[in-house]
Amino acid sequence: MDTPMKINQIGTNKSHLSKTRERKALWYGILFTAPAVLGFILFTAGPMIASFILGLTDYNVFKDNLTFVGFEHFNRMFSGQDEYFYKSLGATFYFVILRVPAVILISFMIALLLNMNIKARALFRTIIYLPSIVPAVASAMIWLWLLNPDLGLVNTVLKWLHLPTSNWLFSESSVIPSVVLTTLWGIGGTVIIFLAGLSGIPKSYYEAIDVDGGGWFRKLWTITIPMVTPTIFFNTVMTIIGSFQVFNEAYILTQGGPNNKSLFYVYYLWRTAFTNTEMGYASALAWVLFIIILFFTFLVFKTSKSWVYYEGEGR
Repeated sequence: MDTPMKINQIGTNKSHLSKTRERKALWYGILFTAPAVLGFILFTAGPMIASFILGLTDYNVFKDNLTFVGFEHFNRMFSGQDEYFYKSLGATFYFVILRVPAVILISFMIALLLNMNIKARALFRTIIYLPSIVPAVASAMIWLWLLNPDLGLVNTVLKWLHLPTSNWLFSESSVIPSVVLTTLWGIGGTVIIFLAGLSGIPKSYYEAIDVDGGGWFRKLWTITIPMVTPTIFFNTVMTIIGSFQVFNEAYILTQGGPNNKSLFYVYYLWRTAFTNTEMGYASALAWVLFIIILFFTFLVFKTSKSWVYYEGEGR
């Protein structure tokens, strides 16, 4: 029989071995997560802190002295001293309001079509996705030709059909809707994500509707949409963030025109930093954008509890 002393010694050895394993697991965890953590600190957190500090100064790449100005840059924005601040915000919000519903609805409808059991389905999926990997400059040059008011293919087809034409990118009233139209060219990534969500819906749910005699609309409304709400939620958040950060289209297609009607916020931020060389003010502008995106992302997360369905929650 084991004596009480031996039993205690065995228990102590087991406890020591368990703690040793825990320490090893901890060190392995730190080792494998270190690259990601260091990358975040060096390339994300570090620049964010630096930009916040610079946003409180009058930093200019051509000035030797750096002066602390506090919240003077923010006062300049919100007091109306900067005539382009509210104009760029307005253009960006207009773009977001138009683009987000368009991207979500069109991507979802295309995904529904591509999820059907049809011939050459893989080919159609490839065709839809290909534009999203075309370089931005190449896409912009194509759209500049297509939407040319005089020689563009779009107006040529409209004339042939005896429909009214437009100045597209060259009119103040139509420039932002036209830019939204050009961005719909590259929604293939969003479509693929919707397809992934649709493929995860069990076929037995649709078979139950067939037994009850329900049609395609009932399947869509009672099964497809509720089951794909997590995917809709994800795509909505990503589309909102991407829309607020729109830059390429303004830089390549419109240069903020005509008459600053497409002066999107990030393009104005870039112009302030690299054309006007006001790095301090541009850093303050960047933090305002960060807060705006954070607010709307939080808003979507907050409201998601009422409309996003996760299987197994019992709702």
